Amino acid sequence: QTQLRVYVVYNPNAVKKPAGASRWTLNSQVEVIVSMDIPSSTVNDSKVRISYYGQKENAPIEGAWLYLTCVSKYCKNNWLNTLETCHLVSKWELVCTKWTWGPDGQGAVLLVNCDRDSPGAEDMDSAYQDVQTYAGTRWEPTSALGQALLWRTPPSSHLPLAAPSIPVHETSRSHCGVYSFVSLGSGSLAQYEHVLGSDKLSYVVDRPSGQEEDTFYVEGLAFPDADFSGLVSFSVTLLEVSEKNAPDTPVFTDTVVFRVAPWIMTPNTLQPLEVFVFSNPNGDFLEALRALVRKANCKLTVCPEAENQRDRWIQDEIEFGYVEAPHKTFPVVFDSPRDRGLKDFAFRRILGPDFGYVTRVPPHGHVSGLDSFGNLDVSPPVTVQGKTYPLGRILIGSSLPRSGGRRMTKAVRDFLYAQKVQPPVELYSDWLTVGHVDEFLSFVPAPDRKGFRLLMASPDACYKLFEEKQREGHGNAAQFAGLENVQTITIDEMLADKSLKSDSEYVQSCIDWNRHALKEELGLTEQDIIDIPQLFVLNSSRADAFFPDMVNMIVLGKHLGIPKPFGPIVDGWCCLEENVRSLLEPLGLTCTFINDFFSYHTLLGEIHCGTNVRRKPFSFKWWNMIP
Repeated sequence: QTQLRVYVVYNPNAVKKPAGASRWTLNSQVEVIVSMDIPSSTVNDSKVRISYYGQKENAPIEGAWLYLTCVSKYCKNNWLNTLETCHLVSKWELVCTKWTWGPDGQGAVLLVNCDRDSPGAEDMDSAYQDVQTYAGTRWEPTSALGQALLWRTPPSSHLPLAAPSIPVHETSRSHCGVYSFVSLGSGSLAQYEHVLGSDKLSYVVDRPSGQEEDTFYVEGLAFPDADFSGLVSFSVTLLEVSEKNAPDTPVFTDTVVFRVAPWIMTPNTLQPLEVFVFSNPNGDFLEALRALVRKANCKLTVCPEAENQRDRWIQDEIEFGYVEAPHKTFPVVFDSPRDRGLKDFAFRRILGPDFGYVTRVPPHGHVSGLDSFGNLDVSPPVTVQGKTYPLGRILIGSSLPRSGGRRMTKAVRDFLYAQKVQPPVELYSDWLTVGHVDEFLSFVPAPDRKGFRLLMASPDACYKLFEEKQREGHGNAAQFAGLENVQTITIDEMLADKSLKSDSEYVQSCIDWNRHALKEELGLTEQDIIDIPQLFVLNSSRADAFFPDMVNMIVLGKHLGIPKPFGPIVDGWCCLEENVRSLLEPLGLTCTFINDFFSYHTLLGEIHCGTNVRRKPFSFKWWNMIP
């Protein structure tokens, strides 16, 4: 019942299609393709007759028979939920040989097995090759790993074919591992054998009689990086057994390409799930944050001081993201190379079942302040000159292209660029003492336009506000009023301070440079940007916030936790707070000003620096985009 089809493929510019009887002139531009629709039931169950004619002969001068046996290999994977089929015919079609992006793309997805399912393990799951599934063991195959099904039905038990051989490409062996089920022992203990990856470059499938399926469990071992594109290749070769002592002959080979899922950052506009903060001596700050998190209806995790070794800057140490395949999504924490008091926190306390871990360390161990992850942000989705970035773009603070400036270490930058789905934009942050992008920008959700606003610190906006209050007769209102042991300064004094004015003009020029870059790289207009009043002062040629830096806020949905600026009191209200409320509350946002002055501000940081937020992943599936 096998249906056989014969096609002629030719170049019409070089070959003329014959009229009448289908007698084609022998020509290198003519190709005959024979295909069969379903596997053969017996060996050589189909055939095609080939006849050769002379130029003026009506009867064939020679003939031949082409006997055909169709063997099918099915490779089903639960990464993209598709059934891919390759037929062995006189000319076969390979359907899995490349990985393509976009909604019409093809190819499977691997997850890096970077979580730790076993409570007693000292490392991530991917560090071990002994696999068994049982209570308290390393991982479940249906967890971080995907399943690959190899299915083959030979047309006859007499078909002289050996079991398939599966080689892994040399370039892929350190980036993936493949396991095969071995046995089911006592209780529910199942054993799995490591069959491919590392030093194992090929595996011959030893199939018991009558078995039609082989299930393999595949794990990614490394994220895309400068030396790894993220693509992993496997081949399946069907061998004809030699009746003599000669080597087996390859009959059919097909290649399957997988892409390792990238690490994806989450912007402020996504739903908050959990807020991390360390306990500190200022109980008022912690209580105010607790109340804010309660309003936002998300979880608060307060880590004891004993675990942070007096390092309260959790935003600088880690960044939360996630990995996703069609069958599974789980969060992954990216541990920065700054390695201060919190250097072991993510690995010891966050890495766990279905919670992955990744880090990058510079080869020589040298890091700068720009390697902290307060210097790492990501925009919401944007469209730039017709190019859509559905997962946003990563923002990295850097130096201007000159010698001697600080820059994020190449190991981290290479990792971020290699993920492809959130192409980074490098900004200028080296003008700041700490040097982080979160000191002059933030994103908040909005109900209109692009779905967000970019907030930027603005000395110009601050001077404009103070000048307005001076004209209204409030020049004697003082900055820092109400703070103990902090010297106050009036609006009149700030406006008359030439040094403060000069510092602010310089800082504004640096922020304007970034403003232009962000408009170009994120496709923004002035209507997408809100200027938040803020002053800076220069210390040893680099800038610090003069009063608590309000853009360095925590964004929890519509609830904003903003550093309390202790601005001049006008008509009973802080004029800085009232200005910010007038800018943000029309967007449906709620502004809560939290006193972080002695907890963070005097230590050159603010609320965003001292907190971290794990957020819900994007609903958009990364494999549907086109980088």
